[in-house]
Amino acid sequence: METPSQPSGPSPALFFQTVNAHQRTEVLRTAIELELFTAIAEGLQTSGALAKRCGASERGVRMLADSLTVAGFLNKENSEYTLTPDSKLFLDKRSPAYLGATMDFMLSQPLVEGFKKLTGAVQKGGTVVSDEGTTEAEHPEWVTFAHSMVPMMKGPAGWIANWVSQNAPQTRKVLDVAASHGIFGVEIAKKVPETEITALDWANVLTVAQENAEAAGIKDRFHTLPGSAFQVDLGHGYDLVLLTNFLHHFDVPTCEAFLKKVHASLNKGGQVITLEFVPNEDRISPPAMADFGLIMLATTPSGDAYTFTEYDRMFRNAGFNNSEMHDVPASNQRAIITQK
Repeated sequence: METPSQPSGPSPALFFQTVNAHQRTEVLRTAIELELFTAIAEGLQTSGALAKRCGASERGVRMLADSLTVAGFLNKENSEYTLTPDSKLFLDKRSPAYLGATMDFMLSQPLVEGFKKLTGAVQKGGTVVSDEGTTEAEHPEWVTFAHSMVPMMKGPAGWIANWVSQNAPQTRKVLDVAASHGIFGVEIAKKVPETEITALDWANVLTVAQENAEAAGIKDRFHTLPGSAFQVDLGHGYDLVLLTNFLHHFDVPTCEAFLKKVHASLNKGGQVITLEFVPNEDRISPPAMADFGLIMLATTPSGDAYTFTEYDRMFRNAGFNNSEMHDVPASNQRAIITQK
């Protein structure tokens, strides 16, 4: 018997996949809440066994697990489910790379509401949820971000720490702007034991960073600078300034004005490491980096996913010398290294 061939030509498949994307989000959220992936990692593979472990009906678990298999999160053979390599690494709660907690921020009210009102944002050219969106002073969701995003940032933070230890081992004084969870500074402090880290963020967010610094055993070298990055005195004498996931929230003039402030805080020959979603010059590739611009449209008044050419121009206009870009392994982000 011949297998029916796939239709060629126009298809409504993409339309329906996109319209129904919210359903897939809820499928994943439910599986994470029930700890389904962790249960499978523990060796439970049938819907009956999983139902008992997850406190759910066998019928419900079977349908949920089948949907996850269709979506590519699970494998199924002879009514038994197993994890894909990605699910084993990122969705088993026992894994150090577990990403389940990131959903607290990624599905938080400001992001979800921003996209519900996307038509208005497109018409206006910026978020319509509030005047300042997520750039509002001491926005409570940044505490959620700090608590939930460490697993996603561990890899890039490790890459940056390795780069510093290999290429700038003389680094002694580091400013971490919008430090959030503090992991970037913490990883550098662990890799280069002589460094002192100053973490700048809102006071309510810095409590999370301090907890992580204490847990890492570097609290004596971890200092805090609460307040707005645009208003506080940054100090001076830094060998390195970290700008991780910060500049994309603001328009170009605001970024350039702040970069001049950063320039003044650095020692001669000091460096800035910027971690960002940096799309190619066509602004449509790679997809995950290019898509980030729309998140800024929905949630901020004037943020964007800037290209390397745009970042390089901002730094030069602020008085810096050359910048170079690096792809960060196992990440949707790129690092830009800039010299004073």
